[in-house]
Amino acid sequence: MELNADFNKRAVVHSADVAWVASPMAGVDRRMLDRIGGEVARATTIVRYAPGSSFSSHVHTGGEEFLVLEGVFQDEHGDFPAGSYIRNPPQSSHTPGSEPGCTIFVKLWQFDLRDRTHVRVDTNKMRFSPTADGVEVMPLFSDGREDVVLERWAPGTEVVLAEAGGLELLVLEGGFSEEGETFRPGSWLRLPKGSAARALAGADGAKVWIKRGHLREMPSAPGQ
Repeated sequence: MELNADFNKRAVVHSADVAWVASPMAGVDRRMLDRIGGEVARATTIVRYAPGSSFSSHVHTGGEEFLVLEGVFQDEHGDFPAGSYIRNPPQSSHTPGSEPGCTIFVKLWQFDLRDRTHVRVDTNKMRFSPTADGVEVMPLFSDGREDVVLERWAPGTEVVLAEAGGLELLVLEGGFSEEGETFRPGSWLRLPKGSAARALAGADGAKVWIKRGHLREMPSAPGQ
C-alpha cells in the first residue's frame, strides 16, 4: 500500500475528516497519514484504542515513536497519559493496550536501525521556553539525524516553516492557516526537504508537534 508516498511533494491530511479503519486487532482503529508497505510498513498513523483493547506482544524491528493524544496508553513499561512522548527503538518489544481507551499519533519504521535509545517523556511535567516573538519550544528528542519538539504559537504569530532536511507537523491544539488552508487539531502537514511555508496562528494560537530533518534521504518500505 502507498499513501502520500511521494516524499518530494507537500502532503496534508485533516485527520478529523478521515474515517477510522479497523486494524487486525479488535477495538484498535486507524487513520492513516502516510504509508509505504503492507501490514508491516513505514507508516505515520493516528491510532485509537477502545477501552479494554490491546495488541498482542510484538517486536518493533524498525522502531516505534508515538505521542499520546487522548486517554492513557499502557504496556508493561507503565501507564502513559495524554502528553506522553515515547520512542521504542529497533528490536524493542512490548504488549500495548489501554483499559480506559486512548488515541496516539504513531510513526513506525522511521529509525536509524542501529538506534537503541529508549525515550519516555511526560510533557505535562516540562516547560516551554521562548525562542522568538510569539513562539515557545519544548525539545523532545535530538540526535543529529532529526529534531523533535512541541511548539506553542501565540495568536496571530507568523511562523516560517523551513528545514533543509524536511519537516512534519501535527496540530494538537488551536490552529493556523497556510496557503489559504485552515489547519485544526488533528491536521497533519509534511513538507519535503528544501521547501518552506508560512503559517499564521489563529485566534486561539496553536500547539503543534514538529519533527525536522528526517527526510534528507528518500524513505522506502521496510526491507528495501
